[in-house]
Formats: sequence, C-alpha cells, structure tokens
Amino acid sequence: MSKASKTVYVCIECGAQAPKWAGQCTDCGAWNTLQETVAAPMVKADGRFGGYAGDNGARIRVLSDVVAEHTERLPTGMTELDRVLGGGLVTGSVVLIGGDPGIGKSTLLIQALALLAQHKPALYVSGEESAEQISLRARRLGLPGERLRVLTETCVERILALAARDKPGVLVLDSIQTFYTDALQSAPGSVAQVRESAARLVRFAKQTGTSLFLVGHVTKEGALAGPRVLEHMVDTVLYFEGESGSQFRLVRAIKNRFGAVNELGVFAMSDKGLREVANPSAIFLSRHEQQVAGSCILVTREGTRPLLVEVQALVDQSPLANPRRVALGLEQNRLSMLLAVLHRHGGVGLFDQDVFLNVVGGVRVTEPAADLPVLLSVLSSFRDRPLPGDLATFGEVGLAGEIRPVPNGQERLREAAKHGFKKVILPKANAPKKRMEGVDVIAVNRIGEAIDALA
Repeated sequence: MSKASKTVYVCIECGAQAPKWAGQCTDCGAWNTLQETVAAPMVKADGRFGGYAGDNGARIRVLSDVVAEHTERLPTGMTELDRVLGGGLVTGSVVLIGGDPGIGKSTLLIQALALLAQHKPALYVSGEESAEQISLRARRLGLPGERLRVLTETCVERILALAARDKPGVLVLDSIQTFYTDALQSAPGSVAQVRESAARLVRFAKQTGTSLFLVGHVTKEGALAGPRVLEHMVDTVLYFEGESGSQFRLVRAIKNRFGAVNELGVFAMSDKGLREVANPSAIFLSRHEQQVAGSCILVTREGTRPLLVEVQALVDQSPLANPRRVALGLEQNRLSMLLAVLHRHGGVGLFDQDVFLNVVGGVRVTEPAADLPVLLSVLSSFRDRPLPGDLATFGEVGLAGEIRPVPNGQERLREAAKHGFKKVILPKANAPKKRMEGVDVIAVNRIGEAIDALA
C-alpha cells in the first residue's frame, strides 16, 4: 500500500468514520455496517467560500451553447449485441454484464473481442482462468487469435500499467469480483474492493477512451453481486438470461446511457459458441400439429423490437380449498386481478379452478399488453375450446372491463401479418385507419366483445 493512501472504515448506515474496524458503529449503534474505504485527501482551505484552493478550469455554461458531438460507434460484429448496446460500442464506454454461472458470458465476450480485434487493438484480462484455458476455448470455438491479446492478472494497478503501455481500444475484465487494488487490505470480492477497483477502471476508460467490458457475478436471487453503486458507475448494464436446459440465451439491457433500455438480443448456444437468432419470433412460437386449447399468441414488444410469443394456460378443477394461481414469465398478482375481471365483467368464475400460466421459451413479459392474451388463453382452456391457429392478440385490460390501447400498435400488427396471422384482436384505439391486406382486424372496447368475437 502506498504511503499517500490511507484507509478508514465508514458506516453505511450513518456515514460515520472510524480509524479501525468494530462490530458496532459508535455513532448510530448499527451492527456490522463498517466497511473499509480509501480516505479522501484533505484540501487546504484558502479562505474563500467552500474552502477550495485554485481553479481547475471548470465553468458554468448555458445548455443551449453546448454543442453535442456525434457519438462514434464501433460495430462489434454481432448484430444482436449491437442492438442491445444501442447500435454499437461507444468509445470510452463501460459495460457491465452479469448472469448465472455457465450461462455464456465469457463465451460471448471472447467471440465479440475476436471480431473487434480485427479492427482495433483488444485485450482480454482474466482473473479466473489461465491463458491456456482461454486459448483452448478460442480454438474450440474456431476464433481467430492472431490479434487477440490475453493477460492473466488480478492486481488493478499492474493491469492499468500494462494497459497504459499497450493502449488497447477494447478491454475486457473477467470478472470484477476477482480483482483487487493495493490501496485496500480487504480480500478480493469484498464490497470495498469491488467498488474501488471498478472506480479506478472506469476512470482509466474515461481518461484514455478505452471501451471497457466488466463481467460481474450474480447472487442466488439473480441480482449483480457487490455494492449497488457498481451499477451506477458504469454506462451500460446487461443481464445474460436463459433457462437451464434450453439452448437459447437472452441479453437484456437494464441501463444504457447511449441507447434504449429493455432492448433484447437473442442467441442460441451451440458447439461453436453463441449463434445469433435473427428472427426470435419463430423460436417462441410452438407450431402444433393440431389446434390445442389454452394457447394464444401475444404480440409483445422488447425495446424497439416487436416479438411474437405463445401464452399457454391450463385450467383444471382444484381439490384444494384455495385454488392455485401459478404464473411463469408473467406477474402472478396480475393474473389474480385478471381472473377477477373475467368473473366480474365476463361472467366466467374460476374460483374453484387451478390456473397455471406459462410464456413459452422462458421469456419474461412485464408489459400490460399481455392482459388480453392471458384472459383468452385461460378462457380457451376452461372451455376446452381451441383458439384459431391464425389468431394473434394484444391489449391491456382495465378493472372496469375496458380494453385499453398499448404503444406501437401498428408495428405489432405488421409483425403479426409478417408471420402469417390472418386474424388479430386488438384495442379499438389501436385499430388501423386503413384496411390491411390479408388481415382481419377485430377491434374491441370491452372484455365481453373479445369473448363474443371467439364464439
């Protein structure tokens, strides 16, 4: 540790500082809240307001006088990853990607880095694997390794010294929980080490214009491990998702300072690595040989992309006093609310029935446009009457039984028509002004009208 740096222990509850660790904060009395951090250097006051000495060149500017420069984006060579990033990699940006162990984070990044290395110097820093292991993976995936450089190191100071000399355009660190800084004495992976290591890496990326990828571990609840401030420090946060046993992987943007959030990239895992899925709607639709009850096609939207997914429902007589309500891929409380609306305004009571709901392919749908498909699939299963195979639908259902419009209705309608659906039930406010060739549009205002349209 350098003599200039000094560590103190700060209470995360009240902010009080202590020279050494203790189990209880002496100011607020909270237990196990003292965390090690680097003490900020004191600035000598010069008598002026605020006690700041000197002028660092900062000045107040009028926003209208600030000219925004065009942000240059570097394509990664993977269209689905570029979509999630907002169109490509921005110079000096910091991207944090997290996901379950073995989901494919390292595979995705080494594939993207091998493509980026053909146009820009790239460096892959691993704190978990040896150089031989990385080389074996690259050869198994058939990636070109002539221009891709590898470093196995865990000390942030040594990594930054080598990077400053090598000057890579793109830098990957896998993973942030394995790195440590000499300024702190705590073990790698601790809250203080993760925060301070990330701060130094982000500062290096902004000062040198290096595009930085950080891999983060996740907890058993699925959130990124470490301090919450880690997500605030970076420019983009990506989550790598996928069902166990499924070959499909979803990359979702949770935060993006250079693009839209909630964008979705779809990949398929193969023996040659991750393969892009250009038409994800096709993989989320089950083409049944014969029509089955309880299946309805939803036209949802992920970011800027309309997506067709299948909603399946199973309604069965319940032997329990309190029937079960199970929803996978949808919010369970919303399912209970929709069943109450169906009883009150549709005249169909399911108070003695178990209701199971599933979105095919492991997709999570959070928007209210799934309300109408959920009700129609539940009704189809309850009556044991299949819906038409060429039917798609979307719409929000209100507590008063009304069908409310959803954003981007025209794009959803065109996506359904592109995949061959001949009939679409949608909110009346989303109905097109001109008739679409080959598509029968059924616009409804109330839940009763949607039920009658299936009679």
